[in-house]
Amino acid sequence: MSISFELNGQAVTVDVDPEMPLLWAIREKAGLTGTKFGCGIAQCGACTVHIDGIASRSCSTPVSAVAGAKITTIEGLSGKTAQAVQASWQKLNVVQCGYCQSGQIMSAVALLSTTPKPTNDDIDNAMNGNICRCATYHRIREAIHDAAKSL
Repeated sequence: MSISFELNGQAVTVDVDPEMPLLWAIREKAGLTGTKFGCGIAQCGACTVHIDGIASRSCSTPVSAVAGAKITTIEGLSGKTAQAVQASWQKLNVVQCGYCQSGQIMSAVALLSTTPKPTNDDIDNAMNGNICRCATYHRIREAIHDAAKSL
């Protein structure tokens, strides 16, 4: 079945099983590997993308559910908020192994896009479900606060 959507600003049509997870359509059909597979059950956040601006788990979203939607992956992330988050991530050396970071950044950008001055509780709620095996949670929170200040 052919399913069309916008991926990082480009019109895309994929001919796949409609139940294929969006994650695999992005990685295997579009060749964008920044979105990671972590758990396959939407519990770790490594596969986070924006669907119409909302942070969403692509491993549990069937590609048929995004027909006509605007999908943004880490490769297509842009704009003032994204730049602020990425700069803060670098400034505060958030990354350790890096595997979860595309999902962490996607969630952080979605948070700051709707909540420009987040509290610790706002950050904890927005980042809940984004697992970092290296436990850089303190640095992630600091980087989100730093990005918010720079905006």
